[in-house]
Amino acid sequence: METARVLVAADKFKGSLTAVEVAERVTAGLRSVVPGVRVETLPVADGGDGTVAAAVAAGFERREARVTGPLGTPVTAAYAVRSTTAVVEMAEASGLQHLPAGEFAPLTATTYGSGELLRAALDAGARTIVFGVGGSATTDGGAGMLTALGARFLDADGKPVGPGGGALADLAEADLSGLDPRFADVGLILASDVDNPLTGPKGAPEVYGRQKGATEDDIAVLDAALAHYASLLGPVQAGLPGAGAAGGIGYGALVALGARFRPGIEVMLDVLGFAPALARATLVITGEGSLDEQTLHGKAPAGVAAAARAAGVEVVAVCGRLALPPETLGRAGIRRAYALTELEPDPAISMAQAGPLLERVAASIARDFLV
Repeated sequence: METARVLVAADKFKGSLTAVEVAERVTAGLRSVVPGVRVETLPVADGGDGTVAAAVAAGFERREARVTGPLGTPVTAAYAVRSTTAVVEMAEASGLQHLPAGEFAPLTATTYGSGELLRAALDAGARTIVFGVGGSATTDGGAGMLTALGARFLDADGKPVGPGGGALADLAEADLSGLDPRFADVGLILASDVDNPLTGPKGAPEVYGRQKGATEDDIAVLDAALAHYASLLGPVQAGLPGAGAAGGIGYGALVALGARFRPGIEVMLDVLGFAPALARATLVITGEGSLDEQTLHGKAPAGVAAAARAAGVEVVAVCGRLALPPETLGRAGIRRAYALTELEPDPAISMAQAGPLLERVAASIARDFLV
């Protein structure tokens, strides 16, 4: 098919390949069968970890800042800037990747560094900030972030409460008067694939606390503390979609910084220039490490497939493992999915050999769709 123009718009294979590496391997596999095929790559992300890397791959400038990590120790965090738009990823400052192996701090981990990272973006001249939230080590409702931006959270003695969500149980006064005034003139977009509220059975502690090391008792403490915190700042916003994102940092952004929630993949496709790239394509290849039920709820491949289907462009997917039947894929707009486990059923080997296996999978796609 001489006129074929392939757009590779895939997310990372977590633990194996970055989104950029996925694009490189797919391109190599396609060209092993059709050497002259025209391929455009646009690594994508849904607001979680990998969002800054996707922005940099799309032409944003990578910047770094030294900020406070979730345990209070300094970490180096990246963000991305193009003109007056910045992409900030909270996981860069406050993510699980900054915790030592096996060490969690569910009650005390802080988002202070995320606030410092937002301030760095403001200092860089950003007028629009895409704030990607996900992969957090924290459940503090964004209190640490707001503290870094000038808010004061005080106990009954007028002293600052400690870091983390657990300490919010002692909160007596929330003073937002000192917040960085630049947020009044900045468009802050809360980009997330999570639409949970702050508290309750679908809230941040209950749904995501365990992956951050919280015990059942910790979850109860955090849920009550966040509910108390929200009663002082604004209970209405606590029930909004996205308030529970990244341990409730979404709530802090919504209630105090004027943020607007949008599904992360929609925001990122806009920011990365997906529409013009899609207009040039005759076939789209998307994917992520695991195509499963979660994929259908705001993950990158679902967003890519929906946009491509609306434009009448055929979509196939690549993945490490596939847990969706063909009819479900079809309803999501994905013609066919190719899994690495079809070539190597052992998950450990499949992850270790993801690059070469993905090239073989892409060669199969070329034979099925391009020749």
